[in-house]
Amino acid sequence: MQPTTQDSQPLDLDAYLARIGYRGALAPTREVLDALHTAHVHSIPFENVDVLLGRRIRLDLAGVQAKLVSARRGGYCFEQNTLFVAVLRRIGFKVTTLIARVRFNQTQAGISPRSHMLSLIDMPGGPLLADVGFGGPGLSRSVRLVEGERQPQESDVVSLRREGSSVWVLESRMGEQPQDLYAFTLEESYPVDYEVANHFTSTHPDSLFVNNLIAALPTPEGRVTLRNRTLGVLRQGQLERVELEREAIVGVLRDRFGLELPAGAQLSCAGLDG
Repeated sequence: MQPTTQDSQPLDLDAYLARIGYRGALAPTREVLDALHTAHVHSIPFENVDVLLGRRIRLDLAGVQAKLVSARRGGYCFEQNTLFVAVLRRIGFKVTTLIARVRFNQTQAGISPRSHMLSLIDMPGGPLLADVGFGGPGLSRSVRLVEGERQPQESDVVSLRREGSSVWVLESRMGEQPQDLYAFTLEESYPVDYEVANHFTSTHPDSLFVNNLIAALPTPEGRVTLRNRTLGVLRQGQLERVELEREAIVGVLRDRFGLELPAGAQLSCAGLDG
């Protein structure tokens, strides 16, 4: 489903391009898609700070743009990919929005909820997956929707496999054994689907994002990740972890991720306080 004119009007494309530092061509080609994808993930961090501040996570385009572009904040998958899809559609890409069940770092057995947004891009050479909002190993550029092909990213190698007749699974293959990231089908999802999932991820007492501080920012050399008080720096395949003091968190969010928290902001969650 493509947006109506009204849907696309709130997008300030020039402001978005300035936010990600992109000055290249704007045409519905894979080269442009990948350049925008990489620039976005390098510029707009994954983060859930507003959840821990008790703020509503808005998914309307005007609200997402005000936060991620004007206020130069980050966000999680629903915010990041809502913005990116609006940009792609404005440029002329045909996009189908999807929803996935996350498998990465799942600590509980059973089927996880559909809680991750991604998109499928219809291209002459075959469909491509795009996802600027995973916050872990994953996509720094688009990948072809084909089974079994190893597709290098900046710091990961990913591949897709099929489960049954309708489910696709995205795997990270950097280690000796592939690691599932998430599973999805090609059924189109709509804004109301993301609103329901967003309500769970931002408010449910068992949600990962209610109980943990998470921030991540890919770099050309690897990735910087903060989970509660553990800062991880992946650089050229080598991972260094540092345990932070509680009072250092706000400074790390500012210096490592470019996030300026509101004056007097107090972050509190089970992961930080435990």
